[in-house]
Amino acid sequence: MLRRSALLTLAAPLLLAACAPDGKPQFKAVDITGADYAKGFSLPDADGRLRTLQDFRGKVAIVFFGYTQCPDVCPTTLAEIADAKKLLGADGARVQGVFITVDPERDTPELLKAYVASFGPDFVALRGDAAQTAAAAKEFKVYYKRVDGKTPGSYFMEHTAASFIFDPQGRIRLYSRYGTGAQALADDLKILLNEKA
Repeated sequence: MLRRSALLTLAAPLLLAACAPDGKPQFKAVDITGADYAKGFSLPDADGRLRTLQDFRGKVAIVFFGYTQCPDVCPTTLAEIADAKKLLGADGARVQGVFITVDPERDTPELLKAYVASFGPDFVALRGDAAQTAAAAKEFKVYYKRVDGKTPGSYFMEHTAASFIFDPQGRIRLYSRYGTGAQALADDLKILLNEKA
């Protein structure tokens, strides 16, 4: 009994550390709970199946816009999501990575499927046509633009470098800036996973 009491005493500050004095959770990402944007999407996955946020109810969904030929931001972000899932242990299975391409011209369904699979077998890649991509980006207030490369016909995509995180009820909660790190992301995900509905 004494040992259990001592453990509870030690754990209490850790539990309280995640909350502000007003009882609201202290996230490392930007709290955008109640935002009037990023309310959802309706896009085909790499198998052609139409997907929406509803498909991921019960999980924390992390939505990231990018493209497969991105040299740094995209692979780094997806690797951080994969690492955060590992840091969560068994709870990592309750986190869903969702990658939306802003380069449907080059990102074929086959390429997208292979790309996200390299970060984890349960990552989902979505690919709309030009109009669907523009609509999804507008809903999330995501910037993207095709920029000509140095050689004829080559190009790269400028795009917003941040993730949008939804709680298990499908509500937008967090805006996570690029480079936050896997541990900070895992800490935020843990808060969302442990919240009461």
